[in-house]
Amino acid sequence: MPSPRDDVLATPVQFVKGVGPKKAELFKRLGVETLLDLLYHLPREHVDWTRITPIAQAAPGSVCAIRGRVVSARFSFFNRMSRLVVGLVDDSGAIEAVWFNQPWLRERLVTGTEVMISGLVRAASGRRRIVPERGKYVIREAKAGVDGVGTPPPSSGALDPDLGIVPIYPETEGLTSRMIRPVVRTALDLAAGTDLPDPIPEPIRRRYRLEPLPEALRQIHFPDSETARAEAHRRLVFEELFLLQAALAVRRRAAQRERAAHVLRVTSALDVRIRLRFPFPLTRAQERVVREIRGDLARPHPMSRLLHGDVGSGKTIVAAYALLAAVGNRRQAAIMAPTEILAEQHARTMARLLAGSKVRIVHLAGGLPAAERRDRLARIASGEADLVVGTHALIQEDVVFQHLALVVIDEQHKFGVLQRAALRRKGGTPHVLVMTATPIPRTLALTVFGDLDVSVLDELPPGRRPVRTLYRPPSREAEAYAFVRRKLNEGRQAYFVYPRIEGDEAPPEAPADGELFPRARRRGGAGDRGLRSATAMAKRLAEGPLAGFRIGLVHGAMDGAAKEAVMEDFRAGRLDVLVSTLVVEVGVDVPNATVMVVEHAERFGLAQLHQLRGRVGRGVEESTCYLFGRPETPEARRRIEVMTETADGFRIAEEDLRLRGPGEFFGTAQSGLPALRVADLVRDQRALLETRRAAFALVEKDPRLADPAHAGLKRALRERFRGRAFLAAIG
Repeated sequence: MPSPRDDVLATPVQFVKGVGPKKAELFKRLGVETLLDLLYHLPREHVDWTRITPIAQAAPGSVCAIRGRVVSARFSFFNRMSRLVVGLVDDSGAIEAVWFNQPWLRERLVTGTEVMISGLVRAASGRRRIVPERGKYVIREAKAGVDGVGTPPPSSGALDPDLGIVPIYPETEGLTSRMIRPVVRTALDLAAGTDLPDPIPEPIRRRYRLEPLPEALRQIHFPDSETARAEAHRRLVFEELFLLQAALAVRRRAAQRERAAHVLRVTSALDVRIRLRFPFPLTRAQERVVREIRGDLARPHPMSRLLHGDVGSGKTIVAAYALLAAVGNRRQAAIMAPTEILAEQHARTMARLLAGSKVRIVHLAGGLPAAERRDRLARIASGEADLVVGTHALIQEDVVFQHLALVVIDEQHKFGVLQRAALRRKGGTPHVLVMTATPIPRTLALTVFGDLDVSVLDELPPGRRPVRTLYRPPSREAEAYAFVRRKLNEGRQAYFVYPRIEGDEAPPEAPADGELFPRARRRGGAGDRGLRSATAMAKRLAEGPLAGFRIGLVHGAMDGAAKEAVMEDFRAGRLDVLVSTLVVEVGVDVPNATVMVVEHAERFGLAQLHQLRGRVGRGVEESTCYLFGRPETPEARRRIEVMTETADGFRIAEEDLRLRGPGEFFGTAQSGLPALRVADLVRDQRALLETRRAAFALVEKDPRLADPAHAGLKRALRERFRGRAFLAAIG
């Protein structure tokens, strides 16, 4: 048998007592390959068997732990599912416990058996029932007494060696928490005999009153008390966020040491020339951000800045200022958008701003004829193209720039880290400005974008009026169509947005009162009720309530040229109504459009709804957004409530983060950061700010983490961020 490595913490889990090759493969499914991984395979929760609720006090709707003796049991099958209902009693009362699909328990749960259960108490048919959660019950076999019935347990007795506060771990098939616990105990014993390096330097532990790592690991796995578990959890949350912030600080420091490919100075004359291109004066917020960007561009290291703000706050004008600053320095600039529609919008905006100038714009659109694409690539490579606009096509290998000085990346969360890095490499080390379509919650600005300088546009241009937002059930759609007709007759335009391109899920049912069109029959569940599609509704609207108006259809399955032709007709006023899917979510700017109708609003996320609402209200006329739907979950109802309560994109972003959680708000793969195992960005905001201050101050003093006191931090960063190139800065 191979010998374990000298480094005990790197010992393959296979060689930990009680594991072996077969179990090692199961542990590998959970991401556990070494003894160190095993120490950090943290419980997802604990069951506190020291806090037992008398059965009589186990209230329906509560989650609690009870202890009782089996007095009856009945076993049955229903719809191919087995069910074991066991009657339990203690000195205070009786309750039923129910196990599903665990028929082997019939042999163990006999009269007299002592059981401890943790689970949710429900009321059913006038009786209280508790359903044990997975792994949250303990059975002590009955011992025959004089009367032949199981003897009661001692009042302080242990039904199981694991009793106390018991960890419940992430599991996989064939590897349960009961099997994991002894292995973790062994790992803790082995680690106790080593000098376990602590990633948090001792002065920082003292300042924030954090316990040492060995004690924290022991107490998080097998806590002596709830207080001890909470302190261990606080320490490990701090550690995880501290490592994340230290990694971001290292990455930012490394970027600051890079030499910029081009130092771009904005003289007073160039500043005046740029401003003359804008149709209106900049807001105070735009002025502030422009000053920040000008300062970055004049420095000898590349800018790395995030620009975010509410819908309609003028991010595009600020980006245009930066692009023109590069072009004014006789260098190339590029803007990369996530969709062809948005890229076309940027190309159109820049062409309008630069009309009559000598700036040469090249739009590297998708689907170009081969000869036309070759011509545009040649102009980019020779430097004839001053400003290049495109989608992810800009990072393809055949796109070569002569002297790229600035890259603007719009809707940056829709591009992965590798895509952004690839575009940056096109110009050596160009300045980078990344933009997001909606505000970013502060916690995500400090994590996903934690290595960037952050600029916020928190002011709308003058003259913008808030959009009136109304939620209506489908039964009131006739009223909304009457309103739309009135606005169209006044010369305004309207959007209708649907979640599907085409097709119904079932034959239609008759329209309900107030509905003008049938909806698909309900099939399968609440999520399938009444789905309408953009294609079908464009036809129905044209033949029904909006007959006589010019209606266009645009959706993601159309090719780029067809989509752009419809969009241009709408922009030019040749269409009155645009029926669409989410392709109009961002980048479409038609000031004459004053009505947005969103069908099945419960199907969209908060950020999407806020973006859709942002397509109207872009002119001086009052605008209205109708949200139709049948929200049937608390989360869906809350999204609708938030939309009708506020138009503040910053508040909406924070609420969206609370509802969805950071994992869904931005995918981890897009951020380039590992998933958090202990910390929660919504719950642990205070710890996030503390760790950021501590980590950035430490890296400022010791950029390469060369101080021996920081050896534990350096090692932990390598382990946690293994394979991420930016950590090359620390060796």
